[in-house]
Amino acid sequence: VEVKTGGIVESDKLPSDVRKRAMDAIDALGKRVTVGDVASKAGLQLSEAQKALQALAADTNGFLEVSDEGDVLYVFPKDYRSNLTAKSFRMKIEPLLEKAKLAGEYLVRVSFGTTLIASIVIVYTTIIAILSSRSEEDNRGRRGRSYDSGFSFYFSPTDLFWYWDPYYYRRRRVRKGGMNFIESVFSFVFGDGDPNQEIEEERWKLVGQYISSNGGVVAAEELAPFLDVETPNKTDDESYILPVLLRFDGQPEVDEEGNILYRFPSLQRTATPQRSGRKEYVGKRWTDWVGQVERFLQEKKWQFSKTSSSERALVIGLGGLNLFGVIVLGTMLK
Repeated sequence: VEVKTGGIVESDKLPSDVRKRAMDAIDALGKRVTVGDVASKAGLQLSEAQKALQALAADTNGFLEVSDEGDVLYVFPKDYRSNLTAKSFRMKIEPLLEKAKLAGEYLVRVSFGTTLIASIVIVYTTIIAILSSRSEEDNRGRRGRSYDSGFSFYFSPTDLFWYWDPYYYRRRRVRKGGMNFIESVFSFVFGDGDPNQEIEEERWKLVGQYISSNGGVVAAEELAPFLDVETPNKTDDESYILPVLLRFDGQPEVDEEGNILYRFPSLQRTATPQRSGRKEYVGKRWTDWVGQVERFLQEKKWQFSKTSSSERALVIGLGGLNLFGVIVLGTMLK
């Protein structure tokens, strides 16, 4: 069954993050997927995954198939990305906007260190000029007024914009090697950002992949290492699994031995045939054979700034030098 719509690009209605994660999951799974496949691989809610698949299939000449088990599969052509880009003006300009945004944020970060150096040069040049002209009182007054604008520039309200750089750590993380001095000024003052800012996305990816690889049936204690459980004793209260049930449409059930298990029917429907034989493994037996899926979520240590000791000493020294010069210049201008 081929999925078609009118002239509207349905994928443009999706949030960019949802569309990107869904497309990455489709590529990773061989372009033949179920809703559960995409939800577990991308860590999306089932409703988000379903809307994304429907929109992408409608825009890229994708079609539906029914598997031997009766599951609905979304099948995408090999060139579905290029087909979508050709239709969507939004996808054409998004890379350009992202590059422009990164370039602008880089200029903001670099300008902070540049302004520090420029301020030092301006302040001490002004001090030298005032000292050299003290023999003439009128000339000293004119020079004091002429350099007043340089002093106010140092405290310009536009400096407040330097406090905002939401993607600073993300870009620093993918770069290799150290940072230059101009960048180290920003890093020393404002830090390198939270290394765990994308931890929720990573959490749901791991949870979804774990459940899916385990055949869609798990015990609560298996998911505890991925979730925020305050103390080990609190695992007796399985309320911490409720967000997982809501996100992946799970439901509790009791086995023959009286144990509470959680079944996720949508994550049991898969287009990957080699996983069909794993549905019987439940509970601790899962750890006997699984190897390719992470078994816990580990947060990264938050180091405020990755500047070296020599870089920090240089930034502190220049900052102190600038502050001293500003105080001296302010006294001279009174």
